[in-house]
Amino acid sequence: MSIVKLNNNGVKNATAFGSITGLGSMTFIKKLTASSSSTVSFVDGASGVVLDDTYKEYVFTFKDIHASNDSAEMQFNISVDGGSNYNVTKTANFVYAYKNEVDNGIYAVEFVSSYSLAQSTNPQVIVENAGTDNDQSIVGTLTLYNPSNTTFVKHFMATLNNYAANDYNKNSYVAGYGNTTSAVNAIQFSMNAGTIDAGDICLYGIA
Repeated sequence: MSIVKLNNNGVKNATAFGSITGLGSMTFIKKLTASSSSTVSFVDGASGVVLDDTYKEYVFTFKDIHASNDSAEMQFNISVDGGSNYNVTKTANFVYAYKNEVDNGIYAVEFVSSYSLAQSTNPQVIVENAGTDNDQSIVGTLTLYNPSNTTFVKHFMATLNNYAANDYNKNSYVAGYGNTTSAVNAIQFSMNAGTIDAGDICLYGIA
């Protein structure tokens, strides 16, 4: 019988679950800091970036990303040629939950077809309606699975939260795949208008 031990805060200690003795590690690879940047790109082999078969799972974290243009969309695209072209065909769903800060009953969970790609080489939106007030920003994560595999398509999942331009809290959920069996070796983040004014994007590998 498997036994789950709880720590002092009542949280499950995963390494004590059944016969599991370790769940791997999260290795920091690279941090890129935006400063009025039109794009932020992680290219395998460039400036210490690793995005190859060293890991089968890569996680990008977004820390207080600030847009230069009000109501801009944060987006990404992927490359199989070392960043010469970011044009991999993608299919994905975009769903978000939102609620405004005055709590007047305006809230919902919606599937947004205009941000959900269907065999498109366009960038995939991961946040919409970014705010530019001094206290507004974007945070979250994007996971890219097994990018160097040459048998399967390249799945990705993203969860982000932003303090939106219209003073809403918005949680964005994006999942899909790059429809290529070629190895993905670069990923690029940008805004659809203006620049990424500030913020850190960090890359980790999961062993």
